[in-house]
Amino acid sequence: MDSSVYVFVEDLRGEGVERVLDRISGYGVRGLTVGAAHHASRDVTPHGLSRLTIRHDGAHFAAPHDLFARLRPVPGYLDALDGLRQACTERGLKLHGWTVFLRNLTLGEQHPDVTVRDCFGDRGSLTDLCPAHPDVREYAVALARAVARLGMDSVVAEALHFRPLKPQRSFVPLGPMDAYLFGLCFCDYCMARAADLGVNAEVARDECARIVGGVLDGDPPAQGEVTRAALTAYAGPEVVAYARARSETVTTLVSEVASAVAEEGSRLVFIDSTGAVKGYTDGLPTPGLAAHDAWQLGVDLVALGDLVPAFGVLAYARDAARVADDVGAYLRSVGKDREVRAVLRPGYPDSDSTDRLVAKARGAKAAGASAVDFYAYGLVPHPVLDRIPTALGETP
Repeated sequence: MDSSVYVFVEDLRGEGVERVLDRISGYGVRGLTVGAAHHASRDVTPHGLSRLTIRHDGAHFAAPHDLFARLRPVPGYLDALDGLRQACTERGLKLHGWTVFLRNLTLGEQHPDVTVRDCFGDRGSLTDLCPAHPDVREYAVALARAVARLGMDSVVAEALHFRPLKPQRSFVPLGPMDAYLFGLCFCDYCMARAADLGVNAEVARDECARIVGGVLDGDPPAQGEVTRAALTAYAGPEVVAYARARSETVTTLVSEVASAVAEEGSRLVFIDSTGAVKGYTDGLPTPGLAAHDAWQLGVDLVALGDLVPAFGVLAYARDAARVADDVGAYLRSVGKDREVRAVLRPGYPDSDSTDRLVAKARGAKAAGASAVDFYAYGLVPHPVLDRIPTALGETP
Protein backbone atom coordinates (compact mmCIF):
# COMPACT_ATOMS: atom_id res chain seq x y z
CA MET A 1 0.00 0.00 0.00
CA ASP A 2 1.03 3.61 -0.44
CA SER A 3 2.78 5.36 2.43
CA SER A 4 4.82 8.41 3.39
CA VAL A 5 6.57 10.05 6.32
CA TYR A 6 5.81 13.64 7.33
CA VAL A 7 8.99 15.74 7.52
CA PHE A 8 9.65 19.32 8.57
CA VAL A 9 12.09 21.51 6.65
CA GLU A 10 14.06 21.93 9.88
CA ASP A 11 14.74 18.16 9.73
CA LEU A 12 16.20 18.54 6.25
CA ARG A 13 18.27 21.56 7.24
CA GLY A 14 19.54 19.98 10.44
CA GLU A 15 20.40 16.46 9.26
CA GLY A 16 20.78 17.07 5.54
CA VAL A 17 18.51 16.03 2.70
CA GLU A 18 20.56 12.98 1.71
CA ARG A 19 20.72 11.58 5.22
CA VAL A 20 17.02 12.08 5.92
CA LEU A 21 15.94 10.58 2.61
CA ASP A 22 18.25 7.60 2.96
CA ARG A 23 16.82 6.86 6.37
CA ILE A 24 13.22 7.28 5.17
CA SER A 25 13.87 5.11 2.11
CA GLY A 26 15.11 2.43 4.49
CA TYR A 27 11.74 2.37 6.21
CA GLY A 28 10.15 1.07 3.03
CA VAL A 29 7.76 3.98 2.59
CA ARG A 30 6.90 5.25 -0.86
CA GLY A 31 6.88 8.97 -0.28
CA LEU A 32 7.88 12.06 1.66
CA THR A 33 5.35 14.64 2.87
CA VAL A 34 7.30 17.83 3.47
CA GLY A 35 6.10 20.93 5.34
CA ALA A 36 6.20 23.41 2.45
CA ALA A 37 4.22 26.01 4.42
CA HIS A 38 3.82 25.63 8.18
CA HIS A 39 2.66 27.46 11.26
CA ALA A 40 4.64 28.68 14.25
CA SER A 41 5.31 26.19 17.03
CA ARG A 42 7.83 25.16 19.66
CA ASP A 43 8.65 21.46 19.51
CA VAL A 44 10.80 18.96 21.33
CA THR A 45 12.91 17.43 18.57
CA PRO A 46 14.85 14.43 19.94
CA HIS A 47 17.32 14.08 17.06
CA GLY A 48 17.20 17.59 15.65
CA LEU A 49 19.98 20.12 15.26
CA SER A 50 18.37 21.71 18.32
CA ARG A 51 16.56 19.57 20.89
CA LEU A 52 13.95 22.34 21.22
CA THR A 53 13.03 23.70 17.82
CA ILE A 54 11.33 27.04 17.31
CA ARG A 55 9.32 27.10 14.08
CA HIS A 56 7.99 30.32 12.61
CA ASP A 57 5.06 30.90 10.28
CA GLY A 58 6.60 30.50 6.88
CA ALA A 59 6.41 29.28 3.29
CA HIS A 60 9.68 27.53 2.52
CA PHE A 61 10.02 28.52 -1.13
CA ALA A 62 10.16 31.67 -3.21
CA ALA A 63 6.51 32.67 -3.70
CA PRO A 64 5.69 33.78 -7.26
CA HIS A 65 4.87 37.49 -7.24
CA ASP A 66 2.15 37.12 -9.87
CA LEU A 67 0.02 34.81 -7.70
CA PHE A 68 -0.48 36.83 -4.53
CA ALA A 69 -2.30 40.08 -3.83
CA ARG A 70 -2.91 41.64 -0.41
CA LEU A 71 -2.01 38.57 1.64
CA ARG A 72 1.40 37.14 0.83
CA PRO A 73 3.17 34.14 2.35
CA VAL A 74 5.52 34.85 5.22
CA PRO A 75 9.01 33.98 3.91
CA GLY A 76 10.52 30.95 5.60
CA TYR A 77 13.71 29.08 4.61
CA LEU A 78 13.52 29.87 0.94
CA ASP A 79 16.13 27.31 -0.11
CA ALA A 80 14.87 24.47 2.09
CA LEU A 81 13.31 22.51 -0.77
CA ASP A 82 16.12 23.02 -3.29
CA GLY A 83 17.03 19.71 -4.88
CA LEU A 84 14.43 17.78 -2.90
CA ARG A 85 12.33 16.84 -5.91
CA GLN A 86 15.31 15.33 -7.71
CA ALA A 87 16.59 13.58 -4.59
CA CYS A 88 13.19 11.94 -4.09
CA THR A 89 12.98 10.90 -7.74
CA GLU A 90 16.40 9.26 -7.54
CA ARG A 91 15.15 7.12 -4.66
CA GLY A 92 11.78 6.36 -6.20
CA LEU A 93 9.94 8.44 -3.61
CA LYS A 94 6.85 10.53 -4.26
CA LEU A 95 6.96 14.09 -2.94
CA HIS A 96 3.91 15.63 -1.28
CA GLY A 97 3.65 19.28 -0.24
CA TRP A 98 2.19 19.61 3.25
CA THR A 99 0.59 23.06 3.38
CA VAL A 100 -0.95 24.83 6.36
CA PHE A 101 -3.40 27.32 4.91
CA LEU A 102 -5.44 29.34 7.41
CA ARG A 103 -3.43 29.05 10.62
CA ASN A 104 -0.97 31.93 10.56
CA LEU A 105 -0.43 34.33 13.48
CA THR A 106 1.97 36.52 11.52
CA LEU A 107 -0.58 37.28 8.80
CA GLY A 108 -3.30 37.65 11.43
CA GLU A 109 -1.30 40.25 13.32
CA GLN A 110 -0.51 42.10 10.11
CA HIS A 111 -4.12 41.98 8.90
CA PRO A 112 -6.46 41.45 11.89
CA ASP A 113 -9.52 42.19 9.75
CA VAL A 114 -9.11 38.83 7.96
CA THR A 115 -9.25 36.81 11.20
CA VAL A 116 -12.31 35.31 12.87
CA ARG A 117 -14.56 37.49 15.05
CA ASP A 118 -16.55 36.00 17.91
CA CYS A 119 -20.11 36.66 19.04
CA PHE A 120 -18.95 39.58 21.22
CA GLY A 121 -17.29 41.29 18.26
CA ASP A 122 -13.76 40.47 19.43
CA ARG A 123 -10.92 39.31 17.20
CA GLY A 124 -9.15 37.30 19.86
CA SER A 125 -7.91 34.46 17.63
CA LEU A 126 -5.42 36.19 15.38
CA THR A 127 -3.92 32.82 14.46
CA ASP A 128 -7.11 31.87 12.62
CA LEU A 129 -7.76 33.38 9.19
CA CYS A 130 -11.44 33.30 8.30
CA PRO A 131 -12.27 31.12 5.27
CA ALA A 132 -15.18 33.40 4.38
CA HIS A 133 -13.03 36.51 3.86
CA PRO A 134 -12.40 37.16 0.14
CA ASP A 135 -8.74 38.05 0.69
CA VAL A 136 -8.17 34.83 2.64
CA ARG A 137 -9.83 32.77 -0.08
CA GLU A 138 -7.66 34.40 -2.73
CA TYR A 139 -4.58 33.72 -0.61
CA ALA A 140 -5.50 30.06 -0.13
CA VAL A 141 -5.93 29.45 -3.86
CA ALA A 142 -2.66 31.22 -4.64
CA LEU A 143 -0.77 29.30 -1.97
CA ALA A 144 -2.10 26.00 -3.32
CA ARG A 145 -0.96 26.91 -6.83
CA ALA A 146 2.47 27.94 -5.58
CA VAL A 147 3.05 24.64 -3.77
CA ALA A 148 1.74 22.58 -6.67
CA ARG A 149 4.16 24.36 -9.02
CA LEU A 150 7.07 23.00 -6.98
CA GLY A 151 6.49 19.67 -8.71
CA MET A 152 4.54 18.06 -5.89
CA ASP A 153 2.71 14.81 -6.51
CA SER A 154 0.02 16.17 -4.23
CA VAL A 155 -0.76 19.21 -2.09
CA VAL A 156 -1.69 18.05 1.41
CA ALA A 157 -4.04 20.67 2.85
CA GLU A 158 -4.12 21.31 6.59
CA ALA A 159 -6.26 24.01 8.26
CA LEU A 160 -8.39 24.67 5.20
CA HIS A 161 -11.51 25.06 7.35
CA PHE A 162 -12.65 26.72 10.57
CA ARG A 163 -10.79 25.90 13.78
CA PRO A 164 -12.17 25.52 17.32
CA LEU A 165 -11.56 28.00 20.10
CA LYS A 166 -8.21 27.33 21.80
CA PRO A 167 -7.49 29.78 24.62
CA GLN A 168 -4.11 29.39 26.28
CA ARG A 169 -5.69 29.91 29.69
CA SER A 170 -9.25 29.78 30.92
CA PHE A 171 -10.24 29.70 34.56
CA VAL A 172 -13.89 29.63 33.56
CA PRO A 173 -15.18 26.05 33.17
CA LEU A 174 -16.57 26.29 29.64
CA GLY A 175 -18.45 23.18 28.61
CA PRO A 176 -17.93 21.72 25.11
CA MET A 177 -21.02 23.44 23.75
CA ASP A 178 -20.13 26.78 25.35
CA ALA A 179 -16.64 26.61 23.83
CA TYR A 180 -18.14 25.72 20.46
CA LEU A 181 -20.48 28.72 20.50
CA PHE A 182 -17.63 30.97 21.64
CA GLY A 183 -15.55 29.77 18.69
CA LEU A 184 -18.09 30.51 15.96
CA CYS A 185 -17.08 33.34 13.63
CA PHE A 186 -19.50 36.23 13.22
CA CYS A 187 -17.46 38.45 10.92
CA ASP A 188 -19.35 40.40 8.26
CA TYR A 189 -18.53 37.85 5.55
CA CYS A 190 -19.65 34.85 7.60
CA MET A 191 -22.88 36.58 8.55
CA ALA A 192 -23.56 37.64 4.96
CA ARG A 193 -23.02 34.09 3.67
CA ALA A 194 -25.37 32.71 6.32
CA ALA A 195 -27.99 35.35 5.51
CA ASP A 196 -27.79 34.40 1.82
CA LEU A 197 -28.76 30.88 2.89
CA GLY A 198 -31.79 32.14 4.77
CA VAL A 199 -30.29 32.18 8.27
CA ASN A 200 -31.03 35.02 10.68
CA ALA A 201 -27.37 35.61 11.53
CA GLU A 202 -28.09 38.42 13.99
CA VAL A 203 -30.33 36.19 16.08
CA ALA A 204 -27.70 33.45 16.05
CA ARG A 205 -24.99 35.87 17.15
CA ASP A 206 -27.09 37.39 19.90
CA GLU A 207 -28.09 33.98 21.23
CA CYS A 208 -24.45 32.85 21.34
CA ALA A 209 -23.46 36.05 23.17
CA ARG A 210 -26.30 35.56 25.66
CA ILE A 211 -25.38 31.95 26.45
CA VAL A 212 -21.62 32.34 26.55
CA GLY A 213 -21.90 35.64 28.38
CA GLY A 214 -23.98 33.96 31.03
CA VAL A 215 -21.36 31.27 31.61
CA LEU A 216 -18.64 33.93 31.80
CA ASP A 217 -20.76 35.67 34.43
CA GLY A 218 -21.01 32.49 36.51
CA ASP A 219 -23.84 30.40 35.04
CA PRO A 220 -23.15 26.64 35.08
CA PRO A 221 -21.55 25.38 31.83
CA ALA A 222 -23.37 23.01 29.53
CA GLN A 223 -22.61 19.33 29.99
CA GLY A 224 -22.22 16.67 27.32
CA GLU A 225 -20.75 16.45 23.84
CA VAL A 226 -21.61 18.76 20.96
CA THR A 227 -24.27 17.24 18.73
CA ARG A 228 -26.77 18.98 16.49
CA ALA A 229 -29.65 17.76 18.65
CA ALA A 230 -28.01 18.91 21.89
CA LEU A 231 -27.05 22.23 20.32
CA THR A 232 -30.61 22.80 19.12
CA ALA A 233 -31.94 22.25 22.62
CA TYR A 234 -29.26 24.43 24.20
CA ALA A 235 -28.94 27.33 21.77
CA GLY A 236 -31.92 27.09 19.44
CA PRO A 237 -32.45 26.24 15.76
CA GLU A 238 -31.07 29.52 14.39
CA VAL A 239 -27.65 28.86 15.93
CA VAL A 240 -27.63 25.34 14.47
CA ALA A 241 -28.63 26.73 11.08
CA TYR A 242 -25.79 29.24 11.33
CA ALA A 243 -23.36 26.44 12.14
CA ARG A 244 -24.62 24.47 9.13
CA ALA A 245 -24.10 27.47 6.87
CA ARG A 246 -20.37 27.37 7.60
CA SER A 247 -20.09 24.20 5.53
CA GLU A 248 -20.97 26.13 2.37
CA THR A 249 -18.06 28.48 3.05
CA VAL A 250 -15.61 25.63 3.52
CA THR A 251 -16.93 23.47 0.67
CA THR A 252 -16.70 26.23 -1.92
CA LEU A 253 -13.21 27.23 -0.75
CA VAL A 254 -11.91 23.66 -0.87
CA SER A 255 -13.46 23.27 -4.33
CA GLU A 256 -11.59 26.34 -5.57
CA VAL A 257 -8.33 25.10 -4.07
CA ALA A 258 -8.76 21.59 -5.48
CA SER A 259 -9.44 22.99 -8.95
CA ALA A 260 -6.38 25.26 -8.78
CA VAL A 261 -4.15 22.36 -7.72
CA ALA A 262 -5.49 20.20 -10.55
CA GLU A 263 -4.84 22.98 -13.06
CA GLU A 264 -1.20 22.97 -11.93
CA GLY A 265 -0.91 19.24 -12.63
CA SER A 266 -1.15 18.00 -9.04
CA ARG A 267 -3.93 16.74 -6.78
CA LEU A 268 -5.34 17.80 -3.43
CA VAL A 269 -5.29 15.67 -0.28
CA PHE A 270 -7.69 17.31 2.17
CA ILE A 271 -7.03 16.86 5.88
CA ASP A 272 -9.88 17.47 8.27
CA SER A 273 -8.43 18.29 11.69
CA THR A 274 -11.30 16.79 13.67
CA GLY A 275 -9.25 13.69 14.52
CA ALA A 276 -6.58 15.90 16.08
CA VAL A 277 -9.13 18.01 17.94
CA LYS A 278 -10.51 14.84 19.50
CA GLY A 279 -7.34 12.88 20.31
CA TYR A 280 -4.20 14.95 19.87
CA THR A 281 -3.21 15.28 23.53
CA ASP A 282 -3.46 11.72 24.77
CA GLY A 283 -4.54 9.44 21.94
CA LEU A 284 -7.88 8.90 23.68
CA PRO A 285 -10.37 10.65 21.38
CA THR A 286 -13.82 11.55 22.62
CA PRO A 287 -16.54 9.04 21.69
CA GLY A 288 -17.98 10.48 18.48
CA LEU A 289 -16.16 9.42 15.31
CA ALA A 290 -14.22 12.19 13.58
CA ALA A 291 -16.19 11.90 10.34
CA HIS A 292 -19.44 12.38 12.25
CA ASP A 293 -18.19 15.49 14.09
CA ALA A 294 -16.40 17.18 11.17
CA TRP A 295 -19.40 19.45 10.66
CA GLN A 296 -18.32 21.36 13.76
CA LEU A 297 -15.38 22.77 11.74
CA GLY A 298 -17.57 23.49 8.73
CA VAL A 299 -16.45 20.32 6.96
CA ASP A 300 -19.15 18.56 4.90
CA LEU A 301 -17.42 15.32 3.95
CA VAL A 302 -20.27 14.10 1.75
CA ALA A 303 -20.13 17.27 -0.35
CA LEU A 304 -16.32 17.23 -0.47
CA GLY A 305 -16.37 13.62 -1.62
CA ASP A 306 -17.60 14.87 -5.00
CA LEU A 307 -14.88 17.52 -5.23
CA VAL A 308 -11.66 16.18 -3.71
CA PRO A 309 -9.75 13.10 -4.89
CA ALA A 310 -8.06 12.19 -1.60
CA PHE A 311 -8.47 12.64 2.14
CA GLY A 312 -6.13 12.37 5.10
CA VAL A 313 -7.62 10.90 8.30
CA LEU A 314 -5.79 11.97 11.46
CA ALA A 315 -6.15 8.64 13.24
CA TYR A 316 -4.74 9.85 16.54
CA ALA A 317 -5.89 6.99 18.76
CA ARG A 318 -4.27 4.28 20.86
CA ASP A 319 -6.91 1.73 19.98
CA ALA A 320 -6.66 -0.10 16.65
CA ALA A 321 -10.42 -0.63 16.53
CA ARG A 322 -10.97 3.13 16.85
CA VAL A 323 -8.55 3.74 13.96
CA ALA A 324 -10.49 1.29 11.82
CA ASP A 325 -13.81 2.83 12.80
CA ASP A 326 -12.60 6.33 11.92
CA VAL A 327 -11.27 5.23 8.52
CA GLY A 328 -14.47 3.34 7.75
CA ALA A 329 -16.64 6.30 8.69
CA TYR A 330 -14.66 8.58 6.38
CA LEU A 331 -15.02 6.20 3.47
CA ARG A 332 -18.75 5.92 3.99
CA SER A 333 -18.94 9.72 3.94
CA VAL A 334 -16.64 10.61 1.03
CA GLY A 335 -17.31 7.55 -1.12
CA LYS A 336 -15.58 4.24 -1.61
CA ASP A 337 -13.82 5.46 -4.77
CA ARG A 338 -11.97 8.22 -2.90
CA GLU A 339 -8.41 7.75 -1.65
CA VAL A 340 -8.26 7.77 2.14
CA ARG A 341 -4.87 8.01 3.83
CA ALA A 342 -4.65 7.11 7.52
CA VAL A 343 -2.14 9.32 9.34
CA LEU A 344 -0.67 7.45 12.32
CA ARG A 345 1.67 8.55 15.08
CA PRO A 346 4.24 5.75 15.50
CA GLY A 347 5.01 6.56 19.13
CA TYR A 348 3.80 8.55 22.14
CA PRO A 349 1.01 9.09 22.98
CA ASP A 350 -0.70 6.71 20.55
CA SER A 351 1.67 3.77 20.11
CA ASP A 352 3.61 2.27 23.00
CA SER A 353 5.02 -0.62 20.97
CA THR A 354 5.65 -1.95 17.49
CA ASP A 355 2.79 -4.40 17.94
CA ARG A 356 0.33 -1.60 18.64
CA LEU A 357 1.45 0.33 15.57
CA VAL A 358 1.18 -2.83 13.45
CA ALA A 359 -2.34 -3.44 14.74
CA LYS A 360 -3.40 0.10 13.84
CA ALA A 361 -1.89 -0.09 10.35
CA ARG A 362 -3.68 -3.40 9.83
CA GLY A 363 -6.93 -1.91 11.08
CA ALA A 364 -6.67 1.07 8.75
CA LYS A 365 -5.98 -1.21 5.79
CA ALA A 366 -8.82 -3.59 6.67
CA ALA A 367 -11.22 -0.62 6.94
CA GLY A 368 -10.34 0.48 3.41
CA ALA A 369 -7.45 2.93 3.73
CA SER A 370 -5.35 2.99 0.58
CA ALA A 371 -2.34 4.53 2.32
CA VAL A 372 -0.74 4.81 5.74
CA ASP A 373 1.33 7.90 6.53
CA PHE A 374 3.47 8.50 9.62
CA TYR A 375 3.67 11.75 11.60
CA ALA A 376 6.33 13.02 12.05
CA TYR A 377 10.02 12.33 11.44
CA GLY A 378 11.57 15.04 13.60
CA LEU A 379 9.22 14.69 16.58
CA VAL A 380 9.96 11.11 17.64
CA PRO A 381 13.15 9.20 18.52
CA HIS A 382 14.85 7.06 15.89
CA PRO A 383 13.98 3.79 17.69
CA VAL A 384 10.30 4.72 17.38
CA LEU A 385 10.68 5.48 13.68
CA ASP A 386 12.28 2.06 13.32
CA ARG A 387 8.83 0.56 13.96
CA ILE A 388 7.63 1.74 10.55
CA PRO A 389 9.11 -1.09 8.39
CA THR A 390 7.38 -3.72 10.51
CA ALA A 391 4.09 -1.84 10.36
CA LEU A 392 4.30 -1.61 6.58
CA GLY A 393 5.50 -5.19 6.25
CA GLU A 394 2.37 -6.38 8.01
CA THR A 395 0.08 -4.34 5.70
CA PRO A 396 0.90 -5.39 2.14
